[in-house]
Formats: sequence, C-alpha cells, structure tokens
Amino acid sequence: MIEISKPLVTRLFVGALLTLLVGVLIAVAAVLFALADGVISIGGPSGVTIRTDALAGMVTWLFLAAIVILAGSIAAIASWIAALLNTFRLADKTWFIVLLVLGSASFGWLAMIAYVFAGPDSTKPSAVLAVPART
Repeated sequence: MIEISKPLVTRLFVGALLTLLVGVLIAVAAVLFALADGVISIGGPSGVTIRTDALAGMVTWLFLAAIVILAGSIAAIASWIAALLNTFRLADKTWFIVLLVLGSASFGWLAMIAYVFAGPDSTKPSAVLAVPART
C-alpha cells in the first residue's frame, strides 16, 4: 500500500490553492487590461462595445487562466484523495468520514483546511492504525 504523509498532502493542497490564485489573478488582469485598453467599452448608446481586432489577446489570456485554474483544481482534488487515503488507515474513522462527506457535498476545501491544521497523520509512529503496517 502506498503511504501518503500529511506533509505531502499539505504541500499538494497549498500548491493547489496558490495555483488557483494565480489563475484567478491572470483572469482578472486580462479583463482589467481589456477594459483599460478599450477592448471592451461599457456604456454609450449600444451598452457594451467590443473591439474585435484586440479581442484575441484577451481571449488568449483568459484561456491561459482557465488552464491554470484547471491545473489547480486537479491538484486540489488529488490532495483531497490523498487525505482520504491517509485517514482511511487510521482506526478512528472520524477524519475520514468528515473529509468524505464534506468533499462529496462540495465543501472539500473547508474539510481540507481543517485537515491541514488539525488532522492526524497515519504515517507517524504514534498513529493508531486499523490494520498494522506491513514490515
């Protein structure tokens, strides 16, 4: 069985959050630059005006932001699965159930933050495992 430590889960989750943040910042910057450059004009007789000659640059940046956000989302899901695998090995299944239920109900980020700060690590020697580790 693969042993996944809590520090590994924590690094993966923090990396996922940072990646998501970078993706959102790229998207916001692309929209703000498009507004500042006049690619998108809000107001006037037609409500919203779009300069199609400069639109490709904004779409390219938004596409890049979407890819970065997708990568961060995949890393966040991988960290959640890793946390599930880590807590499943413990004799007390409370953390496993909390992670599973909250993650399934789209509150996995909340459960992961709690796990990062207060969750147990099944790879520590002091952990009480449901099934003893193979030697």
